[in-house]
Amino acid sequence: MAWYTVETTYVDDRAKLEDSRPRHRAYLRALVEEGKVGAAGPWADDSAGFAIYQVADRAELDRLLADDPYTVDGVAAGRTVNEWKLVLGSVGAA
Repeated sequence: MAWYTVETTYVDDRAKLEDSRPRHRAYLRALVEEGKVGAAGPWADDSAGFAIYQVADRAELDRLLADDPYTVDGVAAGRTVNEWKLVLGSVGAA
């Protein structure tokens, strides 16, 4: 299993973001229950969101991101993905 951090920036259309957000959060909740997302949430200024994924590989992460309502609904303006080497601590649902 590999760890990835994902920062998602949003389009400027706040109405579109707010409309998609409940579906996006339900999607991530299901991934938390499956053990594929350890933590997720928006930045305090709501300019973007951040999530930590634990998946088999980059191909699985890309499939999960493609199915995310923020992608499907055109809310994700961009994403920064990094493979992460977890050395200390633990990641779990809040």
